[in-house]
Amino acid sequence: MDIVTHWQNFDFKIAVLLFVAYLFIDAMYAYYTLSVIKKKPIVAASVGSIMYVLLAFGVLNYVQNYLYVIPIALVSWIGTYLVVMYDLRSGI
Repeated sequence: MDIVTHWQNFDFKIAVLLFVAYLFIDAMYAYYTLSVIKKKPIVAASVGSIMYVLLAFGVLNYVQNYLYVIPIALVSWIGTYLVVMYDLRSGI
C-alpha cells in the first residue's frame, strides 16, 4: 500500500485511543523500571502484565497501518517525562 491509501484508512479515533493507551504504557514502563530498581516484585509484575495487554492493542493497529506509529512516538516522550518528574518530586 502507498501512503495515500494509509492516510485514507487512518482513523483518528484509533489514533487517539493509541495515544491514550501508550501514554499509560510509557508511564507504566517507567514505573515498572523504577519498581524493579527499588525491588518491588509484586508491583513490577502487575504493571508488566497490564503493560503487555495494552501493547498488544497498539501492535495490532500499527501492523495494519504504519501511520499509527506517529501518535505512539509523540506520546512516548510525554509518558516518560511525566513519570520521571513525578518521581523527582514525590519519590515513588
